[in-house]
Amino acid sequence: MHVLAYAPYGADGIIIKIEADIRRGIPGIDITGLAEGAVREAKERVRAAFRNSGFQFPQDRVLINLAPAGLKKDGAALDLPIALSIMAASGHLPPLNDFLVMGELELSGEIRPVRGVLAATAAGLKEGVKGFIVPEKNCREAAILAPNMLAAPSNLYEAIDVLKYWAEMGFLPPLNMNDSHNIVQHQNNADDIGDFSEVQGQERYKRVLEIAAAGGHNLLVFGPPGAGKTMLAKRLPSIMPPLTKDEAVEVTRLYSLAGQLTNEASLIEKVPFRSPHHSASLEGILGGGRTVKPGEISLAHNGILFMDEGTQFKTNVLQSLREPLEDGKITISRADGSIRLPADFQLIIAANTCPCGRLGIRESQARGDSRSSVSGNRFCVCTIDEVHRYWRKFGNALLDRVELRAGVLPPKIISGNNAGEASEKIAARTMKAVSIQQTRFKDKDVRRNARMTSGMIDQYCSLEHTALNAYHKAVEMLTLSGRACHSILKVSRTIADLEGSEDIKAVHILEAVEHRRFGDDPYDILSAET
Repeated sequence: MHVLAYAPYGADGIIIKIEADIRRGIPGIDITGLAEGAVREAKERVRAAFRNSGFQFPQDRVLINLAPAGLKKDGAALDLPIALSIMAASGHLPPLNDFLVMGELELSGEIRPVRGVLAATAAGLKEGVKGFIVPEKNCREAAILAPNMLAAPSNLYEAIDVLKYWAEMGFLPPLNMNDSHNIVQHQNNADDIGDFSEVQGQERYKRVLEIAAAGGHNLLVFGPPGAGKTMLAKRLPSIMPPLTKDEAVEVTRLYSLAGQLTNEASLIEKVPFRSPHHSASLEGILGGGRTVKPGEISLAHNGILFMDEGTQFKTNVLQSLREPLEDGKITISRADGSIRLPADFQLIIAANTCPCGRLGIRESQARGDSRSSVSGNRFCVCTIDEVHRYWRKFGNALLDRVELRAGVLPPKIISGNNAGEASEKIAARTMKAVSIQQTRFKDKDVRRNARMTSGMIDQYCSLEHTALNAYHKAVEMLTLSGRACHSILKVSRTIADLEGSEDIKAVHILEAVEHRRFGDDPYDILSAET
């Protein structure tokens, strides 16, 4: 006699078989199978929930085994399956071998929501589970994948009634929800992300963001405070296409594992936009903990990781991004094994030009440019050594993985209503380019140009004669690494897609090189256009 449950472990987790055995002896509950703190305490919650729900707890020795026994189990999601396994072992319920059960019990018998329900549903479907019993407040989440195989009781008494109904009728009762016709709602992860038309000027920066959105490329933007780096970066989701159904389920599953889904919302359709504070720890960014949870790079999967004030992040945090950027996943090693989490994210870094943040202001004023008063007439007082030490925190290995760079200065003072191009128009171009890439990579493991392998670059980035000459000259002049050479070809392919061109032309190569060049030296900002 057993009940199936779920334990979060990596991105997929594992199915737990909970076995109950009742035998004569001193009344009590023993739990075997490497049960951690919250699971060991379940026996007291289960006993009280039985009594307060009007059921008689067995006056015998109860043995609970959690298989596989060699894996540590933690969390309160095993409360309800343990209670139902005891009820089935005592003969008050039919066999539950085909059900996956999740839920935390209060002493009153009420069932509390738990994390990882969507991941548990996906894992259960792979194992051929025929029904799911989840907390009422997790109902919308589980209904994404199994709307017709689901029961969502609010307390222990209702859970037992559901199973008795199934034993008599052969199917689960219909969901008791007032708005059951709208079980799967869609969650937007930002209430108001703004529009590009609200930002005047910064045309070069807007163009780079458009290319980044279309091809999934990483971006470094730098400039003095008040130039609009953060304001435009936070509007990037407004020009990005929505997630596909498979991508949305994958993202939602990661948020479920992290316990960051609300009870009212379920499927996440818009691209995730994660903006951790610069004081974030290595574990918070990469994931981990005593029971491994997804970090910021996994919560940004299929979306954007925005690191504002990039130079203020710890050096080990910045350098730890190199492997995930390359591989699209993160492997967390522990003494009892390795856990792999998806982390195919788009990195956007914003930084000032120097420690004081005013590098470039004096030179721009010397050219006669009219700038906003954000930076006033105060000039940079940093030495060359201080500037280079400031930028050295990124390291060449990380910057080499950033395909696009944009240098910005405070915008010119603009009078009147000179609104820029609306996000809707820019999004139409990016969606068209993304559609081209989806057709191109239909039978491949990649989604966007930024993830093309070397073989794909040879196949899809062939250059005409003039473009090839321009490419060779750029590589020779800038002494680019092999990765940087491939980055230029990938960005060129995206620019060509934005223009609907099948061939990569010289103008596409030159624009890709221009967007790559800024940022190799912080003093390049002096020649950046606004």
